[in-house]
Amino acid sequence: MSIPTTAVMAILTVKAGVTREQVMAVMPDEIRQTVQLYLNGKIREWYSRADGRGVVILLNAKDVAEADAIMAGLPLGKTDLMDHEYVAIGPLLPLRLLIARP
Repeated sequence: MSIPTTAVMAILTVKAGVTREQVMAVMPDEIRQTVQLYLNGKIREWYSRADGRGVVILLNAKDVAEADAIMAGLPLGKTDLMDHEYVAIGPLLPLRLLIARP
């Protein structure tokens, strides 16, 4: 049984060799545009990574391609300062066991 995609988790990590100054130079625009995505319903949740090397964003996207297009449109995506990893996620299928008929 396939799991329907209900969101995509984007894990962003600062690329090796990129300085804090390079990232901070685009942060004002990045923050404004990210807030706008949140207000438009494209971002469900967002978190800082505990290691300080990036963020994790839960996007309302139908697939990884849509999530990548959203992230590529942001200033950090355009400047290629971050590595992006995407994970499509959906409902927890083992919960079906709770409603399965014997």
